[in-house]
Amino acid sequence: MTDRTHRHGEEELCEAGMRLYSRALRDGQVSSVAATIAPCLIDIGLLHPAIDDLNRLEPVAPTVALQRLLRLSEDRIADERRRGQRIADTFEPLMRLGSPTTASDATPALRILGSKERTGQAIEEAMREGRHELLAIQPHDPGVTQRPYILEGAMKRDQAFLDHGARIRALYQHTVRYAPYTRARYEQLTGDVEARSLDEITERLIIIDRTVAFIPASADRTLALEVRHPALIAYFVNTFDRLWRLATPMHPQAVEQATLNGITPRQHAIAALLVEGHTDADIAERLGMNVRTARVHIAKLAATLGSESRAQLGFLIGRSGILDREG
Repeated sequence: MTDRTHRHGEEELCEAGMRLYSRALRDGQVSSVAATIAPCLIDIGLLHPAIDDLNRLEPVAPTVALQRLLRLSEDRIADERRRGQRIADTFEPLMRLGSPTTASDATPALRILGSKERTGQAIEEAMREGRHELLAIQPHDPGVTQRPYILEGAMKRDQAFLDHGARIRALYQHTVRYAPYTRARYEQLTGDVEARSLDEITERLIIIDRTVAFIPASADRTLALEVRHPALIAYFVNTFDRLWRLATPMHPQAVEQATLNGITPRQHAIAALLVEGHTDADIAERLGMNVRTARVHIAKLAATLGSESRAQLGFLIGRSGILDREG
């Protein structure tokens, strides 16, 4: 009988059980008395009585035990799925009944868009209806240069929006300030367009007329979330405006960021991340550059500060005071 004071998940191995099972595997057996400290081993079938001596317990091979436990887990999952389907079948006719307050044609506050194509269509539809302002945060996307048709489609869509008398404000990372595709996009558009840049920005965000927003719903951006909830829209707009005030103008009038004591703005941003302990790969990802470029900037920063090692570089950054100024 299972000791009621010995409680944990059905297929979990407690510390006492792990020690006893390990001993049984090494010695080939344990006594039934020894097993009283971990009755879970018998409950889940990791120990069984020997045929010739019921007071002696022999271990089941770990590979055999693992397969059996995995099958039990899969059976449980299948049972839960069948239970979920029964619940769905029960509610399905009730959902068809609906109610006067849940009209099927009401616009949902949140909606998942299941593909990049559907997301593009939804953004285009919202821009066709828009008449006031589009706010956009555009993280670095190296694939744009390999897919010029995406840029061409975006420019056509933006120009149509501007032709309504609307305006566009966009935030980019500093790494694309002088990228050919970025310059071409804004030099060819006619209308009220402004673009600024920061070292680091949030994930992709598009807000149209402060009534609908689009944000990624998956890491690979294949899914998107269409947001129409007023509180969330207000939050997104507030976030955009705060980043906008911190950003450096890049169109229509580009503003160069001056160096300070030989430290460029890019190196300043890298220095801040180095002090926080980020790796080269982390720094490159956050600042929208490849690892090789990040390492070139780190090497230049080290040369400027006279550092001979990574550890010394962190110390010299702190001592130099370059992080004390406004970024």
